[in-house]
Amino acid sequence: MPEADAARAQMDAANKEAQETYQSMINEYQTKGTEYQNKQASWTQAIKESKQKELMEIENRINEFQQSIQNELSMQQQQLMNPIQEKAFNAVTKLAKEGGYTFVFDASQYFYVDASVKDLTPEARKVLGIPADRTLEALSQELQAKAQAEQAQ
Repeated sequence: MPEADAARAQMDAANKEAQETYQSMINEYQTKGTEYQNKQASWTQAIKESKQKELMEIENRINEFQQSIQNELSMQQQQLMNPIQEKAFNAVTKLAKEGGYTFVFDASQYFYVDASVKDLTPEARKVLGIPADRTLEALSQELQAKAQAEQAQ
C-alpha cells in the first residue's frame, strides 16, 4: 500500500536519526575513554575520579537512550502501521461481505489451499491501490537493495 511505503520511509528516517545520535554518543564515550587512558598517569586523584564519573554518566546516558529509543520507535511504528492495517482489514471485510463469504483466510499462513478457494487478493489490491507488480518479493528485494546501498556509503 502506498501508505505503508510512506510509513516505512518515515520509520527509516527515524531509525537513521536514532542511529546517528547513538553513534555520536559512542564516539564521545570512546574519545573521553581514550583521553582517560592516555592521560590518567599525569592526573591527580581528583581529576581521575571526575573523569571516571564523567565516563560513567555518558555510559548511563547511552544505556538510557537505547532503552527509550527502542520504546519510542516501537510505538511510532505501531502508530503508523495500525491505521494501515485497519484500512486493509476494512477493505477485506467489505469484499467478504459483498461476496457473501463467511470466512476469509490469509493463504500465506497455510501449507495447502484448495484451488477451488476464491482468492480475494487481486480485488483487495485494487481497492487498496496496490499496483499488481508490487509484490512481497519485489518489496523485499527493494528493501535489501536499499540496505546494501546504505552500507556501501
